[in-house]
Amino acid sequence: MSKSPILMWFRRDLRLGDHEALTAACGAYRPVIPVFIHDELTESLGAAPKMRLGLSVEDLAKSLEEKGSKLILRRGDALTVLRDLIKETGGGAVYWSRQYDPAGKERDMAVKAALKEDGVVADSFKGHVLFEPWTVETKTGGFYKVYTPMWKSVRGNDVPAALPTPGSIPAPDAWPASDDLADWQMDAAMQRGADILKSHCTVGESAASHRLGAFIANDVASYVKNRDLPAVDGTSGLSENLTYGEISPRKCWHAGWRALHDGKSDAETFLKELVWREFAYHLAFHTPRIVSGNWKEDWDAFPWNTDEHHPEVLAWKQGRTGIRFVDAAMREMYVTGTMHNRGRMIVASYLTKHLLCHWKIGLDWFADCLIDWDPCSNAMGWQWSAGSGPDATPYFRVFNPVTQLDKFDKDRAYVKKWIAEGTKSPSATALSYYDMIPHSWGMSAQDRYPDPIVPADVGRQRALDAYQNRGF
Repeated sequence: MSKSPILMWFRRDLRLGDHEALTAACGAYRPVIPVFIHDELTESLGAAPKMRLGLSVEDLAKSLEEKGSKLILRRGDALTVLRDLIKETGGGAVYWSRQYDPAGKERDMAVKAALKEDGVVADSFKGHVLFEPWTVETKTGGFYKVYTPMWKSVRGNDVPAALPTPGSIPAPDAWPASDDLADWQMDAAMQRGADILKSHCTVGESAASHRLGAFIANDVASYVKNRDLPAVDGTSGLSENLTYGEISPRKCWHAGWRALHDGKSDAETFLKELVWREFAYHLAFHTPRIVSGNWKEDWDAFPWNTDEHHPEVLAWKQGRTGIRFVDAAMREMYVTGTMHNRGRMIVASYLTKHLLCHWKIGLDWFADCLIDWDPCSNAMGWQWSAGSGPDATPYFRVFNPVTQLDKFDKDRAYVKKWIAEGTKSPSATALSYYDMIPHSWGMSAQDRYPDPIVPADVGRQRALDAYQNRGF
């Protein structure tokens, strides 16, 4: 058997446990050289996700060191870097976990074809989803365009047990040179907000596993009610960790099923959320246009405002629309890199319907600000809210952000947590917003809270008129 090393190319699978590609590499009785490449897709990330990815890479490197291994860091075009490492190490194979978003898939197909042409084994493995997109079909053989039938289809599917962490990772006789992660300055675009944002991150495989365990033990039993309350810590928070592959979806899946069998009926809703994430990948794989254009092409003619510098758009980004639910959610995202799911629906509806702005403006802003940014989930979520996507909220459903606040934040605990203006003793979290934002925004906790730029009732009617005029 060949003793040439296997290059284990890590990407969005930054863990050691339940890792099919790593398990296969370690079982091949050959040296394994873990590699992370800062390629063009990494370079294109927004400020917050790039910073968060750097933290995950750092944590993975430490985990590998504890196993007597090492993470080799290189920067450049992925294929060029892999070819260089193959020459330097005598590597005979490259393993990786598959990605299903259009950009990742395009890169991987090109790399695999080129390496095979070079005579190098290039093997990819499942890792970022529960059900690979081509394995789930409707009864007529097509892909799912509506979520609920997909959930019913996969609910009873057999999902293999999570794989154990390899006991050891065979090391090569000599290690190739590696970049220094600090030299990449992956937090540079965050500028003065980096330290605050980092304090809100839960990084790495061990932390993700503890987060899942705590959620199942303490919160999943009341998940249905509490997940809609933005002031309550009632969600799993695992989207951050799933984004970077610090935990596998099937580990979450099996934990959810165990809770359901233990009598915690709300766990089924948690399982449905995991399949909602699968639905996003399913759609992005089969209809890649969803990440960059209207999934429903008849929306191409809708007269959305596309000016990202418009005063109303700027007010939305800065969390000073005068609509408290919207502003609290936008400030939460800017400080923590996450946003409560109810808030995501409200701010997306407000931008696309009350303000009649293109959903791509919101998608791009989220891509810069979210530490749990995911190309597939982000695109599907925005198009769901705008009405232009598959299985979308009906165009005539316009969330009222005022009544939504009355329903889900009756005592205004969420608003008080994130909005300082007009408050005698602002919370520390509300004040931290001013330590994050650019000085050029000219905002202060002593400002008067603004009047609504577009009142809820006015915005709703404006949206309905626009839809009616376009024949929707």
